[in-house]
Amino acid sequence: MYVPAHFNESRPEVLQDLIKQHPFGMLVTHGASGLDANHIPFELNPQQGELGVLTAHVARANPVWQDVASGDEVLVVFRAADAYISPNWYPSKQEFHKQVPTWNYMVVHAYGRISIRDDERFVRGVVARLTRTHEATQPTPWKMTDGPKDYIDTQLKAIVGLEIEITRLIGKSKLSQNREVRDLRSAGEALKAQGDSVIGDAMLACANTKSA
Repeated sequence: MYVPAHFNESRPEVLQDLIKQHPFGMLVTHGASGLDANHIPFELNPQQGELGVLTAHVARANPVWQDVASGDEVLVVFRAADAYISPNWYPSKQEFHKQVPTWNYMVVHAYGRISIRDDERFVRGVVARLTRTHEATQPTPWKMTDGPKDYIDTQLKAIVGLEIEITRLIGKSKLSQNREVRDLRSAGEALKAQGDSVIGDAMLACANTKSA
């Protein structure tokens, strides 16, 4: 990924927080069948390893877990948000007419070594943690014990666990940091007005930092 210095985000805690807030990642592999991409919800344990460990599961029918071998390098892409930026939102455009459209976004590339975990105890733990995390906001959170034991056991046998020890994190927050503060703030406010609050808020935070 091309990362100009002004768009670079290298703080591990910031990148790990983005992963936690946006856990639906794209797993990119290069196995026996060539390049492949799978879209999977991940759980991050930042306390494991130097940069954290990602866990997930895939359907047993998905060939990805047989196409790669434990120890292979993989890439997982996490995207927080993206938004089109119109040059009309920049006050400087009205004065000099020297602005062009762009697209802003925040992403993390997590490189790591994958381990295939085809064992019931690991898979049960992955599903339990994912469920606990994403059911937490429900009025009555669903839990695995809500289903009949034989039914849950059958469902667990139909999936395979994945574990990825992160070896490298690369982050890019393209938020018009290379623009004037007034342009940055104006575009951020325009985004918020149309409902793109994630990128809009991030741009306004950058404007406040630059003007401090």
